[in-house]
Amino acid sequence: VHLVESGGGLVQPGGSLKLSCAASGFTFSSYIMSWVRQAPGKGLEWISDINSGGYNTYYVDSVKGRFTVSRDNAKNMLYLQMNSLKPEDTALYFCARDWGSDPELRGQGTQVTVSS
Repeated sequence: VHLVESGGGLVQPGGSLKLSCAASGFTFSSYIMSWVRQAPGKGLEWISDINSGGYNTYYVDSVKGRFTVSRDNAKNMLYLQMNSLKPEDTALYFCARDWGSDPELRGQGTQVTVSS
């Protein structure tokens, strides 16, 4: 399993970012994919997942209505559109196969910093 996240950066509160995750080494279209994050000094937090077909999505309450997960199975890509970003969204964001608890099934992460 090889997952590479991109798209993080520094953004002001209220701004937007779109994270991307390139997947390889497994049959992407057969698996649930997730986004998880780790804020400074805190544990890993699941924030969203999407089923293999891309038609069922789930979110943690804190990001509902602001974040949208999607996937392109033809391109082996996972995305996370993040709008109305808040300082508390500052974290290292990982894409993961399944629900993200296994570090072997996560990427290296992309840093998102929300600050004025």
